Amino acid sequence: MSPSGLAILIGAGPNTGTGIARILTHPSHGNLAIALLARNPETLASTSSNLKSSSPDSTIETFETDTSPTSLSQAFNAIRKHPSYKNLKLTMAVYNIKHSSKKPFLEETHEAFTSSLNTYVGGAMAFAQESLNLFFDHHGHDPLSPQNATKKGTLIFTGTLGALRSNAEYSAYGAGRAGVRQMAQSLAKEFSPLGIHVVHTIANGGIKDETADTSEEIREGKRMSAESVGKTYLWLAGQSVDLWTHELDMRPAQERF
Repeated sequence: MSPSGLAILIGAGPNTGTGIARILTHPSHGNLAIALLARNPETLASTSSNLKSSSPDSTIETFETDTSPTSLSQAFNAIRKHPSYKNLKLTMAVYNIKHSSKKPFLEETHEAFTSSLNTYVGGAMAFAQESLNLFFDHHGHDPLSPQNATKKGTLIFTGTLGALRSNAEYSAYGAGRAGVRQMAQSLAKEFSPLGIHVVHTIANGGIKDETADTSEEIREGKRMSAESVGKTYLWLAGQSVDLWTHELDMRPAQERF
């Protein structure tokens, strides 16, 4: 079965990223070709091998990159030119970066603090710009109208509870998570009229790349399944223009909040 479109996922690690990608690529779910982005080539190779074992006929390619603008630009240029994606239009772009920083505030340095923000918030900004430009290249720039009511695609940022409230010694982490949340809100207000659905999710609780069949914690509602996150993202991408979810709080049943 030919892919129905293209998904780009940065943060294609062995846990959450793998589970999301498995759902997006599997023929019985998203049936999307996917571009997996991550810093570590060994991680990319492992994730790709895992996915190909469950979806051997899916289109899965890997691109080594960090969150710097130069590196992301090179990765997106490679995606544009890759023969595996010929005639495929971008459907989903997912920013799934894990980045944490914990330090007593009086031991924090300006250099380390701003470096953390640049890695996470600056990376989200660069990824969003590259994704938005590719959405427009593939689907045009026309705004939504009675004559053109087609959704161009979905841009998702995986956030955490730190976007809403922070704890002691997590000043840089909280600032970064809150910054991406606010940026996502701004992008949603700017680009929704142009047919691009922007979502910020809050993953409140642990995520495992297992299922209820293999994990007691998932079966009891103590952890989220990465595949369930993928199914939720696919549901968001399938929302029509009459109703779009902008922010979504995700947690297992037994997670305190």
